[in-house]
Amino acid sequence: MTLSGKVLSPEQLTAFQTEGYLIVKGLFEPEELADIKNIFEIMSQTKIPGHFEPEFDSVTEDPLKRYPRVMHPHRIHPTAMKYMLHRPVMNVLEDLYGEAALAAQSMYYYKPPGSRGQALHQDNFYLKVEPGNCIAAWTAIDAADEENGCLLVVPETSRNEIVCPDLADEKESFTTHYVKPPKDKKAIPAVMDEGDVLFFNGNIIHGSYRNKSKDRFRRAFICHYANASAARIGTFYRPLYAADGSEVMLEANPDGGPCGNEFEALYPH
Repeated sequence: MTLSGKVLSPEQLTAFQTEGYLIVKGLFEPEELADIKNIFEIMSQTKIPGHFEPEFDSVTEDPLKRYPRVMHPHRIHPTAMKYMLHRPVMNVLEDLYGEAALAAQSMYYYKPPGSRGQALHQDNFYLKVEPGNCIAAWTAIDAADEENGCLLVVPETSRNEIVCPDLADEKESFTTHYVKPPKDKKAIPAVMDEGDVLFFNGNIIHGSYRNKSKDRFRRAFICHYANASAARIGTFYRPLYAADGSEVMLEANPDGGPCGNEFEALYPH
């Protein structure tokens, strides 16, 4: 189905093109959010090699040892696949791309109280979608604000080139890469209600600070997509999926890998 701009308003499309990101409300029903939260709560009780590798008996003070991110859950759970291809999200993506979208990756971040954030970075450094770009759909499963480590975005950097990152501060970021914003730009918090979806371009600089709350998780279901006319993508993201669930195998782009390499890599690639 071609939607030709019928989902988003002209103002929303202009905002995305100008700022590089857009928050859209109402794409998930409450029961759908509860469904997502439930499957990942169940998943958090077991170890799934290559996807979710918690340390249940860890004595470390790092909460991410117990609650690391879940990588590619769509490959192991049909409900994750269903919501990666959630029709309202795919409709927005089709508007943003001006063509159909292909789903490339799913992730789930628990981000428990006290856990480190992820230093500022650019997603297409990892996905390497060519020609075109990746777009993320970042769904807030919990309300996200500055206290519990909401996402930070640097507006108008979606038109910036992809740059080689510097080394991040291991005390504050669980991933190794850091991209410094331009001198005239600064990161701003993307404060979101439960169920909001933040869409952002693969070049935009973004990340998050530590979860400073005492008892609030900042769970998020995050998926990355490519434009249907793309020819290449990083090997880590193949195969991709069309909206009907059919596999699409793009050419493998050299390099790439998971969105952010961890200081202690849990997911070899």
